Amino acid sequence: MKIVLQRVSEASVTVDGQKTADIKKGLLVLVGIEDADTQDDIDWLSGKIIKMRIFGDENDVMNCSVQDVDGDIIVVSQFTLHASTKKGNRPSYIKAAKPDFAIPMYESFVKSLEKEFGKKVQTGIFGADMKVNLLNDGPVTILIDSKNKE
Repeated sequence: MKIVLQRVSEASVTVDGQKTADIKKGLLVLVGIEDADTQDDIDWLSGKIIKMRIFGDENDVMNCSVQDVDGDIIVVSQFTLHASTKKGNRPSYIKAAKPDFAIPMYESFVKSLEKEFGKKVQTGIFGADMKVNLLNDGPVTILIDSKNKE
């Protein structure tokens, strides 16, 4: 699994003119799923995301997690995170999982995050044409690949 983790002052997702998610301070998590992903990837990423200390403390040093600041989380599926740009100018998405595998993995990822987080995680709609609006705070944007645990 690949994720893009963004610290936001606010974020929302709109599908067909209807807001499906809307938060103030928190995290926007874009997630790309591939066929090689397992529950271990989900569990590792969920723990990493919830414990990631990227929010400012009383001295404005990044020492706090999303839980510490009572933030919220939006998760958005994004198969384009697995784009291959090796050949030509049109990306290939061959590594991105097909919906029959990706949807249950995405749902499991959201449930795992909620369990670690201790509260509801908001989402977009898997496979929909989503309009994602965000105010990146910092900006703080972190890329994490569960297959490359650095």
